[in-house]
Amino acid sequence: MKEQISCQDYAVTESNRGYRSLAIDLSRRGFLTTVSLGLVSWMSGQALAQVQVGGKEGDKVMVVIFLRGGADGLNMVVPYNDDNYHRARPNLGLGRPNDKSVIQPRRVLDLNGSFGLHPSLRSLNDLFHNGSMAIVPACGSGDTSRSHFEAMATMERGNNRPGDGDASGWLGRLLAETPGGNPSPLQSLAFGYTMPDALRGAPGALCLSSIKDFKFEADPSYVGKLRNLYSAGKDEVSEAGRQTFAVLDQLNSLNLDKSKPLHGAAYPDSDLGKSLREVAALVRSKVGLEYAYLDKGGWDTHVAQGAEVGWQALLLSDLADSIRAFCDDLGPDLARTSILVQTEFGRRVEENTGLGTDHGRASVAFVIGGGVKGGRIVGDWPGLAKENLDSVGDLKVANDYRAVLRQVLEEGMGVKSHPFQKLPPADFSLYAS
Repeated sequence: MKEQISCQDYAVTESNRGYRSLAIDLSRRGFLTTVSLGLVSWMSGQALAQVQVGGKEGDKVMVVIFLRGGADGLNMVVPYNDDNYHRARPNLGLGRPNDKSVIQPRRVLDLNGSFGLHPSLRSLNDLFHNGSMAIVPACGSGDTSRSHFEAMATMERGNNRPGDGDASGWLGRLLAETPGGNPSPLQSLAFGYTMPDALRGAPGALCLSSIKDFKFEADPSYVGKLRNLYSAGKDEVSEAGRQTFAVLDQLNSLNLDKSKPLHGAAYPDSDLGKSLREVAALVRSKVGLEYAYLDKGGWDTHVAQGAEVGWQALLLSDLADSIRAFCDDLGPDLARTSILVQTEFGRRVEENTGLGTDHGRASVAFVIGGGVKGGRIVGDWPGLAKENLDSVGDLKVANDYRAVLRQVLEEGMGVKSHPFQKLPPADFSLYAS
């Protein structure tokens, strides 16, 4: 089983020194929220990282949404003109946009005359046609294990195959190699209950289920003691302590329970919807957030996958509605925000006898916002003819997921040094040249 790192692995331990007499009076959970702050870094004997309250007006943000379980890219972005698709999926396949022999709900939403969106992704249709979203079909890694754990680990580590390259996460390495560029404790956040592999090795990365957890759970008198302790000193630790409380005060002022999303945005009442709503609030508040990593599981649709309705359709509706609400909520801030949707692998071309799909190879990636030259399907498409499939009968990976990450980092985020910079240039472009 894949090793998981719990957020609680970052709790303060008995080996910590400095202010220990006061620390033991604070709740263990309270300390979890300040681990990445300069205050606790100092207490742990690590290098002091000062806290910066607030980001700059033009700071860029990257949001990764990882669809865990292997999302069926062939029913998300459908090659509806390929007869091989319809023959392989007599029950799960979706109809052509103008096919009058197919009932309306089962027809795809046309994208470019060759590909169409699943009808449950309707909320993303406008983003594509208004130029805010680009789609990369036949996207994936060189992993051929068809194992969720190996494929996810490969992708999150920024490798091509299991065992290649580094064991740390691609985002962890990026952040570790650029220390001091952004000292905010909220530079990198994972929303969930376990730290994703992509953030392994990142200094100060936080894993939390909600930014409401980012607070002290202690008696107010002890919090007051901490505030007083750092209020007057001129040393680095005192400065870090003051700025730590300033960040906490700023987050508390967001008051998510009462604040409403902007621009008429309507988030689903789901984990993904709630997390994206909080990310939008952080982006607008300019607290220094640069990277947010979110998961949406449940994509292992071996049985009863469904076509226009069913298991997959429900997942797609939540995904699309959550992203669309996030984009609407951001308004003009979407221009400095890059959203990447990816999955560890796709599904088998042919449906199985359980009216589902088994583990396959290539899937699809979506890139939204942040200067994307959208309204396009980019990259190579190998097609679904038998001679073009791999030896098992799966869609071949024609577009390296690392090439997608590289472009988002370089063009969307303006990052010059990153783990993918030595890759050969991709033969497709997600951004305007």
